[in-house]
Amino acid sequence: MIIAGQRLPILIATKPVDFRCGHNALALIVQTELKLDPHSGVTVVFRSKRGDRLKILVWDGTGLVLTYKVLEQGSFAWPKVQDGVMRLSRAQFEALFEGLDWRRVIAQRVLPPTAAG
Repeated sequence: MIIAGQRLPILIATKPVDFRCGHNALALIVQTELKLDPHSGVTVVFRSKRGDRLKILVWDGTGLVLTYKVLEQGSFAWPKVQDGVMRLSRAQFEALFEGLDWRRVIAQRVLPPTAAG
């Protein structure tokens, strides 16, 4: 689903969606409400109203892939509910998927060396 080195964005749709929606309905939400191309390879994470479930929609080049996860205990750490999307780093996404607080994951930018030494 998420390939090493993948540069396409990982986004959270911050507004909860009806979890009866399948891949076609979620792709329509991506296109009409979020104004994104669901077939571009962008990864979109959707949240449930209760916050203990997520769905991930991504185009893998041959079809739409829909992943569904339910936490057995507790709920995922979600951003404030509002319209729109929020971008996540790969590390933040992986923390979210594991049920950890992704907001504590901070990316460190490393500058390349100026000369080989």
